[in-house]
Amino acid sequence: MKPEELEQLFLHRQSCRNFSDRPLKEETLREICRLALLAPSARNAQPWKLFALTGAKKEEILPFLQRLGMNKFADKAQALVAVVGENDGERENEFIANDLGILTAHLVLAAETMGVGSCILGWRQEDELRNALGLPQGARIPVVVALGYTAEDTVRAKVRKPLSETYFRLF
Repeated sequence: MKPEELEQLFLHRQSCRNFSDRPLKEETLREICRLALLAPSARNAQPWKLFALTGAKKEEILPFLQRLGMNKFADKAQALVAVVGENDGERENEFIANDLGILTAHLVLAAETMGVGSCILGWRQEDELRNALGLPQGARIPVVVALGYTAEDTVRAKVRKPLSETYFRLF
């Protein structure tokens, strides 16, 4: 991939809050997750699991993402993917938050390459989600990603601070 192509991917990917009713095929959802799981992790621990939620299970967990009026647009998402981090059993993985962040970035970029919109949902009721997914108490669910085809093709312009304000080279 050329740098220009990567830049176009980064410029085109945005948080979708207006999903269409177009169904998301199981093969597409599975491929997005397969590609995301190629993400690197500290010590190659891969301290994660992805739970793809559709149908009745998606409807069951939506209330745990929408209290206080949050994430109402997630109703129209065709799938939700819970990003779950688990201790590797040997010792607490001090890099797990970094690993899950990298995995989440891979997930949304993989979706974008397949024409699927995404939105990272950080607001959630983690204890209720953990119980609904039958996960052990130590499991962490830092984010859930809403997936589906976008209802509109408008790409918002990215407004970023200039490189001169955010990049520093030290000698």
